[in-house]
Amino acid sequence: MKRRHKAQAGELSGASIPEGAQPADVETPDVVAPEAAEKAAPVSDAASSTPQGDGAGSPEPQQGEAEEAPEEALSLRDHLLALRKVIVVCVAAVGVAFLASFYFIIDPLMQWITAPIEARGVQVIYTAVSEALTTKLKVALVTAVVIAFPVIIWQVWGFIKPALYPRERRSFRIFFFFALVLFLIGIVFCYASVFFLAIDFFMVSGEGLATPMLSLDKYINFLFGFLLPFGVAFMLPVFIYITTRVGLTTPEMLIRKRKYVILGIFVLAAILTPPDVVSQIMLGIPMLLLYEVGILVSRTVKRKERA
Repeated sequence: MKRRHKAQAGELSGASIPEGAQPADVETPDVVAPEAAEKAAPVSDAASSTPQGDGAGSPEPQQGEAEEAPEEALSLRDHLLALRKVIVVCVAAVGVAFLASFYFIIDPLMQWITAPIEARGVQVIYTAVSEALTTKLKVALVTAVVIAFPVIIWQVWGFIKPALYPRERRSFRIFFFFALVLFLIGIVFCYASVFFLAIDFFMVSGEGLATPMLSLDKYINFLFGFLLPFGVAFMLPVFIYITTRVGLTTPEMLIRKRKYVILGIFVLAAILTPPDVVSQIMLGIPMLLLYEVGILVSRTVKRKERA
């Protein structure tokens, strides 16, 4: 009792608590000292400014993830809208190129196409009232697709690019470049050598039997049916590269199945080309050479994977 009365008297008089006093013997005053209140205020302000429910250091990474998420978290509606934009732009590009081709360059282009056959003394005719017009429209459409091809590729690339990793983007660029180059090489090779050989072969085989007068529409169909298969066939190394990367083929399997591939190549050449032996052989031999190139490509891919 005496200690308690002394402690209360010391607090009322502003005196300090004796050193021997125990914390349990001292009653905590209701009034907080001014210095303690000033020190506690910044802590309470900082605590109140912290967002409720956030962990330490978590807001910034979440914001960074939210900035990168939109490309990877598109809804089905967003994908359909992006696809619609790609289709609209591609169709518009082909339409503009078609109008430009039909009104400005179709006549010189038709003369250039029919020049090889006319140079051999063969007359080109049309047997239907609308054949000349429809053939011009067909040639103008093919020309428009070729002219608008860079726009089409750019739109398709912009559509699939967000779904690819950086390494996949580089691989796709390389793959597309070589595929386009091989396709063009196949068309140029066909037009510069095989196509004229086939025309000469047909002219000689029918000489003395009847007077050659070729229909314009059938001649154009023959030309396109000759060029496009060669372009596709020359992309064989690219197809082998893809199948090797995904694990469907190996160099050993390609070598082991070579005899069956030779048979399949000539069957495919008979299907893709017009029904004559010359065009089948002229397509089959380059495909065999390209198949051997594909085996070398497959070996290179496997060597890099093992390294």
